[in-house]
Amino acid sequence: MAEKKYGKYTEEQVRQANLVDLEVLLEQQGERLIRSGKEMRLERNHSVTVRGNRWYDHAEERGGYALSFVRQYMNRSFDTAMQLLIGDGRVVSLSDMKQNKRESKAFALPEQNDSMRRLYAYLLSFRKIDKSVLNAFVQAKLIYEDKPYHNAVFIGRDENNVARHAHKRSTNSVGKAFRINVEGSNPAYSFHWKGNSEKLYVFEAPIDLLSYISLHQDNWKDHSYVSLCGVSEQAMLKQLELQKQISEVYLCLDNDVAGQAATKRLTERLRSLGDWKVEQLCPQYKDWNDDLKESCSEQKGEMTLAI
Repeated sequence: MAEKKYGKYTEEQVRQANLVDLEVLLEQQGERLIRSGKEMRLERNHSVTVRGNRWYDHAEERGGYALSFVRQYMNRSFDTAMQLLIGDGRVVSLSDMKQNKRESKAFALPEQNDSMRRLYAYLLSFRKIDKSVLNAFVQAKLIYEDKPYHNAVFIGRDENNVARHAHKRSTNSVGKAFRINVEGSNPAYSFHWKGNSEKLYVFEAPIDLLSYISLHQDNWKDHSYVSLCGVSEQAMLKQLELQKQISEVYLCLDNDVAGQAATKRLTERLRSLGDWKVEQLCPQYKDWNDDLKESCSEQKGEMTLAI
């Protein structure tokens, strides 16, 4: 039987192209990746994760191998995608890379700085987080400043209060933001607050979670909040598993295409698993921190007029 052909390429060449390690390829192409547990998330599209030669779009609920990724997310034709992936016949395959990749580290919290001066300055002055809200999370040992880089560290703890997840974010108010999940983090235990009420509020990022609470402070400690550190469902489902009293889920994701798509997907997922009341709470601007900063700006303007 003759070998199947794909234009000028053979079936074996297509198979080899699909073995290319996407993490390595993307780094070679200058793409920035953010670690998310055992996967890597695209900085330019947080709904897309890659691991080895496989990819998955959490917003679209579809995935595949290296060739389809290059065609769909790098806008390559079939021929130019194949040329990028196999070139002169040498392939950056999974089997080639396994011996060269360092072993994944066990999870460990970053070293804590002696003070939280930079952390407080960034979150209070630049991000406009309410001080009493920030103090509550700091006192619960869920936020601290690391060293030597002075990043804000948002900790996720399990049901035994053991740290299982940490998300780092730079405290620079200018320049490109740095954010990453610490290697070895368990995505099911990302940054969250556990309350006793029947309500769970779900966010993409820790700062959005803090911003929403800053805007809605009435009895906030009674409720539960979780940051997905992306748009994966794992942390939300873990809280629902652990907190049987929750009957209402409020999806508070970003007001953009990815956030709306993720909201639709998470709503369908929740309705397929149980009978929770599911509602969407949408920020007026792109995200809840934008709403918070605009609210603070309006209040400042009103005070200036009053004076």
